Amino acid sequence: MDRREIIAGLTAISAGACLPQFAAAQSAWPEQNITMIVPFPPGGQADLAARPVAQSLEKLLGRSIVVDNRGGGGGAIGNAATARATPDGYTLLMTLSSLAVLPEAARLFDRPSPYEVTQLAPIARVLADPTLLAVPASSPWKTLKDFVADAKANPGTISYGSSGSYGTLHIAMEMFAASAGIKLLHVPYRGAGPALNDLLSGQLKALASAPGVLKPHVDSGALRVLANWGAQRIPSFPDLPTFKELGYDDVEFYIWAGLFAPNGLPAAVTRKLEDAMKTTMADPAIQQIFEKAGSPPAYQDAVAFKAFVEADSARLIAATKKIGKVE
Repeated sequence: MDRREIIAGLTAISAGACLPQFAAAQSAWPEQNITMIVPFPPGGQADLAARPVAQSLEKLLGRSIVVDNRGGGGGAIGNAATARATPDGYTLLMTLSSLAVLPEAARLFDRPSPYEVTQLAPIARVLADPTLLAVPASSPWKTLKDFVADAKANPGTISYGSSGSYGTLHIAMEMFAASAGIKLLHVPYRGAGPALNDLLSGQLKALASAPGVLKPHVDSGALRVLANWGAQRIPSFPDLPTFKELGYDDVEFYIWAGLFAPNGLPAAVTRKLEDAMKTTMADPAIQQIFEKAGSPPAYQDAVAFKAFVEADSARLIAATKKIGKVE
């Protein structure tokens, strides 16, 4: 399912999704349009999560939700912009699991952190997928074993793209490289979308990305996937082995997407936004869009998502410290 199909699928979201509770709960907010910052260019997992959610929230809240793709710094620029925004409900953030890694990476290099995770309040988790390793279908590597053997024979020559230094895709690849004892050539981009384009054109040799981003290109025969960073195989790629199955016991990574707001939102705004997200993620039309994209919904409410972010962040920060200074 390509992005045009996803956009077309948005029209299937029923206008009737606006439940009576939203008509009755006429709080002052929102009195103007809302901006949803996506800290990456179009084409990646955060963008895939944002657009169906934004259109559903428009119907529920009665205001336009403007998706603002603000890429750069592996997500740091958009994350920081939201962290600094006024906590009034008019600036939201759809971001990825690199949220906690980026401040830690800045500290590794003795740089000022662009933001802190405590400046952002979790609203709801939308997606949570294991990352997959993809290569062009024209590449000589049919299996992960082939890939590792070539990387050992030619250290530092196999290029891989990422959404930016210490972003989700960078950390996933360096985690694998460290476990396999190989050296790869990192090429950072402003987001997964541009990196994917260069992978499809053959300028890049490998990319870690989410299943929903890769699936249409695997199905078309343009890309091949070699391994799954998850603990288990996934329905959209049932024949794809996990790194753990292939002997890499410490290689496990998930790319989640979730909605945040600047910390300090008024309680009434928080409740209305959380209720709208619960309704959105229960909508069969929204669920179908994500299912068809190969990235099934993984909703968590604010309380569960906050606990999940804290646990996942601790694991990723530990992995970042283990990887250390890499470019």
